[in-house]
Amino acid sequence: MRPGAEGIEPASRPIGTLYVVATPIGNLEDMTYRAVRVLGEVDLVAAEDTRSARFLLSHYGIERPLVAVHDVNEGERAEALAERLARGESIALVSEAGTPGVSDPGFRVVRAAIAAGAPVVPLPGASAVLAALVASGLPTDRFVFIGFPPRRQGKRQEAFGKLRTEPATMVLYEAPGRVGETLADLVICLGPGRPAVVARELTKRFEEHARGTLGELAAQYRDQAPRGEVTIVVGGAPDGPGETVDLEAEVDAALARGEGPKEIAATLAARTGTPRRTIYQLALARRSRLSRGEG
Repeated sequence: MRPGAEGIEPASRPIGTLYVVATPIGNLEDMTYRAVRVLGEVDLVAAEDTRSARFLLSHYGIERPLVAVHDVNEGERAEALAERLARGESIALVSEAGTPGVSDPGFRVVRAAIAAGAPVVPLPGASAVLAALVASGLPTDRFVFIGFPPRRQGKRQEAFGKLRTEPATMVLYEAPGRVGETLADLVICLGPGRPAVVARELTKRFEEHARGTLGELAAQYRDQAPRGEVTIVVGGAPDGPGETVDLEAEVDAALARGEGPKEIAATLAARTGTPRRTIYQLALARRSRLSRGEG
């Protein structure tokens, strides 16, 4: 220490910046010049999948330290990354494909960076949501992104039932093996006539957009699972009065098909918005009356 410098604190290093970097969803030519430059300049790349990130960096001749940030460890890693930002390091956050935080890890890291006072700079790029939407032929002035719907059928139908009167175009992701079940539930909850698109392998060699009504697409994918990543786009609720449902007739028809009161209540509640308990009680009463031979 130089003479007379006792008690003088060294100048603090400016706080680092978190860059939220969108990466290609399939076609590596969709990487932006800015994203390539930033990835080559940061101190650290925080990646959902370090293997895919290393492949991407190598493709552009970039060598940077990598740290894994995924669903399991994001909470813990977010705080550690915020500390590194506070020390003046710059960090790029990337997901396996597309934009971090959109149905991928990233939200907690961004929130921790903001709490630490670090600038958060988004670098836009490829997005499966927008790619599927603009190619769907459905209205794009307003849309709702649903993400991945629940895996369990009851929860999935409950979620779709709440969208029955949504006027905006709806976009959701789904795993290939569940596309048929999800389309079937959309038919139950929204009706078979809604226009829809099943987009798969966006930006890749075998990109495909299957267009039709929900009923047609549900039939098409009933017994086959599409290959690759899937995005589903569904038209919003049409203007005018909604579907009028004769609950007693629907309950009787379901009972005749051998369905139980719980199953009937779940399906019709999702389709009509009527409380499940109300339909369940109606189904019990109708089953009792029909068993006695009464109409």
